[in-house]
Amino acid sequence: MTSESEPQQKSLKRLTWQYENCLACVWFSPNDPINADLMERGRCIHPKLKAYNLIVSGRDWCNLFKEIAQKHIEALQERAMKAEEKMGYTHSEAEMRARRPETRSGPVKRPAS
Repeated sequence: MTSESEPQQKSLKRLTWQYENCLACVWFSPNDPINADLMERGRCIHPKLKAYNLIVSGRDWCNLFKEIAQKHIEALQERAMKAEEKMGYTHSEAEMRARRPETRSGPVKRPAS
Protein backbone atom coordinates (compact mmCIF):
# COMPACT_ATOMS: atom_id res chain seq x y z
CA MET A 1 0.00 0.00 0.00
CA THR A 2 1.43 3.39 -0.96
CA SER A 3 1.33 6.42 1.28
CA GLU A 4 -1.12 8.11 -1.16
CA SER A 5 -3.71 5.33 -0.99
CA GLU A 6 -3.42 4.89 2.79
CA PRO A 7 -5.37 8.08 3.68
CA GLN A 8 -8.08 7.10 1.19
CA GLN A 9 -8.35 3.63 2.73
CA LYS A 10 -8.62 5.10 6.26
CA SER A 11 -11.40 7.47 5.20
CA LEU A 12 -13.33 4.57 3.67
CA LYS A 13 -13.09 2.62 6.91
CA ARG A 14 -14.55 5.54 8.85
CA LEU A 15 -17.60 5.62 6.60
CA THR A 16 -18.50 1.95 7.01
CA TRP A 17 -20.34 2.54 10.31
CA GLN A 18 -23.01 4.38 8.31
CA TYR A 19 -24.01 1.09 6.71
CA GLU A 20 -26.72 -0.79 8.60
CA ASN A 21 -28.02 2.28 10.43
CA CYS A 22 -31.57 2.77 11.72
CA LEU A 23 -32.79 4.51 8.57
CA ALA A 24 -32.22 1.27 6.63
CA CYS A 25 -33.66 -0.95 9.39
CA VAL A 26 -37.04 -2.66 9.37
CA TRP A 27 -37.47 -1.83 13.09
CA PHE A 28 -37.19 1.97 12.56
CA SER A 29 -40.54 3.78 12.60
CA PRO A 30 -39.80 7.37 11.48
CA ASN A 31 -42.03 10.28 12.49
CA ASP A 32 -42.19 11.31 8.82
CA PRO A 33 -41.89 8.22 6.60
CA ILE A 34 -42.28 10.27 3.42
CA ASN A 35 -39.26 12.53 4.05
CA ALA A 36 -37.16 10.29 6.32
CA ASP A 37 -33.41 10.86 6.23
CA LEU A 38 -30.44 10.26 8.54
CA MET A 39 -31.48 13.12 10.82
CA GLU A 40 -35.10 11.94 11.13
CA ARG A 41 -36.16 10.75 14.56
CA GLY A 42 -38.45 7.84 15.17
CA ARG A 43 -39.20 4.89 17.41
CA CYS A 44 -37.39 1.58 17.53
CA ILE A 45 -40.10 -1.06 17.29
CA HIS A 46 -37.94 -4.17 17.67
CA PRO A 47 -39.86 -6.64 19.88
CA LYS A 48 -37.02 -6.77 22.45
CA LEU A 49 -36.65 -2.97 22.58
CA LYS A 50 -40.21 -1.71 22.07
CA ALA A 51 -40.94 -1.70 25.82
CA TYR A 52 -38.23 0.96 26.32
CA ASN A 53 -39.92 3.47 23.95
CA LEU A 54 -36.57 4.31 22.38
CA ILE A 55 -36.39 7.41 20.21
CA VAL A 56 -33.56 7.08 17.73
CA SER A 57 -32.37 8.96 14.67
CA GLY A 58 -31.86 7.52 11.22
CA ARG A 59 -28.09 7.61 11.70
CA ASP A 60 -28.10 5.49 14.89
CA TRP A 61 -27.39 1.77 14.78
CA CYS A 62 -27.28 -1.35 16.96
CA ASN A 63 -26.62 -5.07 16.73
CA LEU A 64 -30.31 -5.92 16.08
CA PHE A 65 -30.28 -4.41 12.59
CA LYS A 66 -32.43 -6.08 9.94
CA GLU A 67 -32.39 -4.47 6.50
CA ILE A 68 -35.69 -3.09 5.27
CA ALA A 69 -36.82 -4.06 1.77
CA GLN A 70 -37.54 -1.33 -0.77
CA LYS A 71 -41.10 -2.68 -1.11
CA HIS A 72 -41.60 -2.14 2.63
CA ILE A 73 -40.33 1.46 2.40
CA GLU A 74 -42.69 2.19 -0.49
CA ALA A 75 -45.62 0.66 1.41
CA LEU A 76 -44.89 2.83 4.48
CA GLN A 77 -44.67 5.96 2.32
CA GLU A 78 -47.85 5.10 0.45
CA ARG A 79 -49.72 4.55 3.74
CA ALA A 80 -48.45 7.90 5.07
CA MET A 81 -49.51 9.72 1.90
CA LYS A 82 -53.00 8.18 2.05
CA ALA A 83 -53.31 9.25 5.70
CA GLU A 84 -52.37 12.82 4.74
CA GLU A 85 -54.92 12.83 1.93
CA LYS A 86 -57.59 11.58 4.34
CA MET A 87 -56.80 14.52 6.63
CA GLY A 88 -57.10 16.88 3.68
CA TYR A 89 -53.44 17.91 3.50
CA THR A 90 -51.46 18.17 0.35
CA HIS A 91 -47.98 16.71 0.62
CA SER A 92 -46.36 20.15 0.93
CA GLU A 93 -48.81 21.27 3.66
CA ALA A 94 -48.17 18.10 5.66
CA GLU A 95 -44.42 18.57 5.31
CA MET A 96 -44.69 22.15 6.59
CA ARG A 97 -46.83 21.04 9.55
CA ALA A 98 -44.32 18.31 10.44
CA ARG A 99 -41.49 20.84 10.50
CA ARG A 100 -43.29 23.43 12.68
CA PRO A 101 -42.48 23.06 16.39
CA GLU A 102 -46.10 23.78 17.44
CA THR A 103 -47.40 20.61 15.78
CA ARG A 104 -44.92 18.29 17.43
CA SER A 105 -45.39 18.89 21.13
CA GLY A 106 -48.04 21.57 21.51
CA PRO A 107 -47.65 25.32 21.28
CA VAL A 108 -44.21 26.83 21.59
CA LYS A 109 -43.89 29.44 24.35
CA ARG A 110 -42.37 32.51 22.82
CA PRO A 111 -40.71 35.18 24.95
CA ALA A 112 -42.67 38.40 25.39
CA SER A 113 -41.21 41.25 23.37
